[in-house]
Amino acid sequence: MDLIDFIIEAKVKGYADPNAKSTKLEDNSTELIFKKEDYVYRDRYFGGEPFSGHEVVFLNNEAKWIMNYYGLVYDKEIKFEIVYNFLRKCLSKVEKDAPYRGPKHFKENDFEYINEYEGTFEEFKGHESILYKGKEIYRLNYHGGIL
Repeated sequence: MDLIDFIIEAKVKGYADPNAKSTKLEDNSTELIFKKEDYVYRDRYFGGEPFSGHEVVFLNNEAKWIMNYYGLVYDKEIKFEIVYNFLRKCLSKVEKDAPYRGPKHFKENDFEYINEYEGTFEEFKGHESILYKGKEIYRLNYHGGIL
């Protein structure tokens, strides 16, 4: 299994999966872990609104890839659960040519997901937005690359 294939599987089975098991840590962060073969994926985040965290992939106990992120829902009138359920659906569609977050674009009913990024798998940065009826209600910035 190569690194990108592992990252895609870990992301789909991590936060994108509403049934994924997470652990609350003593520093009040939340962590999701996925393991396969010699790889370990750790997604650890702090807060709720806003939130910030990082994903790290280890191969044979050595960090190989990382991504940091910071995001929040701007519109406090929309239930967070609805926004994050839509986000999970988008994140489950992560693409091999850019395995950072979700696809470049996804629309369902009144919700629209937009993911804009630059760089390569080795070094990248980007941001994702969720629009509701054309109005931006959520935004996340991210960056990372190979270690």
